Amino acid sequence: MQDDHEQALGTAADMGIAWLRSLPKRPVAPTATMDQLRSAFVSELPEHGLPATDVLRDLAAAAEPGTVAMAGPRYFGFVIGGSHPAALGADWLSSAWDQNAGLVVGGPAAAVAEELAGQWVLDLLGLPAAASFALVTGCQMAHFTALAAARHHVLSAAGWDLATEGLFGAPPLTVVVGGERHVTVDRALRFLGIGRSSILHVPADDQGRMRTDQLPLLLRDLEGPVIVCAQAGNVNTGAFDDIAAICDVAHDSHAWVHVDGAFGMWAAASPKYAHLVNGIERADSWATDAHKWLNVPFDCGIAVVAHPRSHRAAMSVHADYLEHDTHGDRDQMDWNPEFSRRARGFPLYAVLRAWGREGVAAVVERCCDHARRFAETLAVRPDVEIVNDVVLNQVLVRFGNDDERTRAVVAGVQKDGTCWLSGTTYQGRAAMRISVVNWSTTTDDVDQSAEAILRVAATIS
Repeated sequence: MQDDHEQALGTAADMGIAWLRSLPKRPVAPTATMDQLRSAFVSELPEHGLPATDVLRDLAAAAEPGTVAMAGPRYFGFVIGGSHPAALGADWLSSAWDQNAGLVVGGPAAAVAEELAGQWVLDLLGLPAAASFALVTGCQMAHFTALAAARHHVLSAAGWDLATEGLFGAPPLTVVVGGERHVTVDRALRFLGIGRSSILHVPADDQGRMRTDQLPLLLRDLEGPVIVCAQAGNVNTGAFDDIAAICDVAHDSHAWVHVDGAFGMWAAASPKYAHLVNGIERADSWATDAHKWLNVPFDCGIAVVAHPRSHRAAMSVHADYLEHDTHGDRDQMDWNPEFSRRARGFPLYAVLRAWGREGVAAVVERCCDHARRFAETLAVRPDVEIVNDVVLNQVLVRFGNDDERTRAVVAGVQKDGTCWLSGTTYQGRAAMRISVVNWSTTTDDVDQSAEAILRVAATIS
């Protein structure tokens, strides 16, 4: 069995390293169609198995034409980072160690790595040291976890025992959101039994920021438990709500403030951009994602809650067959919605140690510089419009003030393969959306990509 492991892991490592070496030069878009991929994969479950090394080689041959060079330096879609070498290496070790990081007894080292990584994140982001945290699958589940704590807290303050009585018959709960909040907030609320009729919208300004001047009047007329959701980094423009003002108004009304900081919260780690999150430490919960600016492999969202009792009450569970820790150590499953789970703390710990405080600030600032370079280079063309104020790492672009042409340029750039970026509809108009969060992106990558964008745009009228 030991030889099988060595051969399989050696084969996977060789192919993985070859893939990573190819990233700077390979086309970013996949080269195979869905039908071609279906033909390449073995479609029938075999009667007899094959050696692991043969399976891995066949898998790589079938899959690689259908992979996106998402980890590479010219991928600018969906606010997705690559994988830092330390994080990727630690992630491979996590798979080899195969720890179930739900309880201390399932892997004490995994528990300690997660504990330290969480404390370092709180420190980097300037959040309360006494806050609790959870490592979850992504920002979607970070919202779910934090808002579950919020739901428990505000209902408890209204005299309702959610754990005993459930939601049926509970005091009506209202959630106030900005007009351009991320859809994962709505989805998390739906998971938690909070429907659209319980959500009130505050209009957004032309950059997607909540119109906080309209918040006091709205809150004044509300009765019962209230949660207010603020946004640190609009997914299209990168703009930030005035979190300090939102906290002032919401807390005056005894409302809970939750911050969606999927990528924007990492501005707090940069002395140059920390002003964008002024007042963020005064919120009650936060959600972010380490696979964005920390460039940790997927499966590492982070929920933080300023009220640990409410957080634990919303998430923890006890079973006699589980060996819960009784020595005061932190059982991870008390803070997140999972039982069995990956040891996410290892890659998060590794990347933070590899970068340090200065390194995290540097990657944030470098990516923001790249975003501004994109905007400045593209704006030289008279038929190119930069739609947003480039305050962080997001750039919205239109071509010829024309929706159809803009969408065609996006599709053309994706097909070209020099870089990959996505399209969006922002305030009713089509736009190209460029997101820069990869640690390995260089100025040359930006220049190559901008040239490709302008070259494709010149062919589309």
